[in-house]
Amino acid sequence: MKTPDYSDVSASEQVSAAAVEIYDRDGFRSDETQWVIREKPVTLYFNGREVVTLLCAGHHLGELAAGFFYSEGFIAAPDEIQKMHIDEAAGRVELTAEGKSGLTERLWQKRTISSGCGKGSLFYYSLDALLSRPVKSNLRVSPRYVLDRVEDLNRLSETYRRTHGVHNTALASVEQILLFRDDIGRHNAVDMIVGHVFLKGISLDDKMLITTGRLTSEMLIKAAKVNIPILISRNTATSLAVELAASLGVTMIGYARAGKFTVYSGSERIDAGLFG
Repeated sequence: MKTPDYSDVSASEQVSAAAVEIYDRDGFRSDETQWVIREKPVTLYFNGREVVTLLCAGHHLGELAAGFFYSEGFIAAPDEIQKMHIDEAAGRVELTAEGKSGLTERLWQKRTISSGCGKGSLFYYSLDALLSRPVKSNLRVSPRYVLDRVEDLNRLSETYRRTHGVHNTALASVEQILLFRDDIGRHNAVDMIVGHVFLKGISLDDKMLITTGRLTSEMLIKAAKVNIPILISRNTATSLAVELAASLGVTMIGYARAGKFTVYSGSERIDAGLFG
């Protein structure tokens, strides 16, 4: 099967204008118009069975579905996808794949409620397999380039500047941002990145994933699943994420802002002697 190109489905930013009232401490009121990000429930179906409803901004739905199903262990390769039907108006994505009868039930019984917005569901079906094959990469990066790429990410999201209502995520090489996505949920934005590279067959062992969201266990697992060696955020990490990062061989960096960052795991990939 030829890998379908879902990378540009509904790629436009989804914002709306809202009439609001602004009050200060002294009770002075002003009427203004502010931009707000669209929030929309999108239900994912796998081989005709409803699996999960995600709260998202409603764009890049093909990438979102592919990334979710791959990250959670429903599919292992793009050629397993037989068909994907996207009904944006109805908030529905139906993915049909071969050779997975009964898998939905087994995974659903193992679901875990995640720390993400909207009580997202996380399936730890593939965690044992991941722990048996930690991320392998020869990637090394200087502290300056880590901070430079975080600054690049901060400049990219027009939607964030208009609404302050989305999380930003980017796939980067040492030298530049390669792919950018944003969404109301940090997990959704990561799934879009994962879905894009999964469908395109892009190698990730020399790439970094940068996000504005918290570094939680589910974020760490999504990165490790696609062999991303370095995970970076402006935000903090959870204790389980720190433990898993060490076990999975992922360099995890948090609090990347104001000219410094914290390395929770995998400091061997940070080389202060590199040019830059």
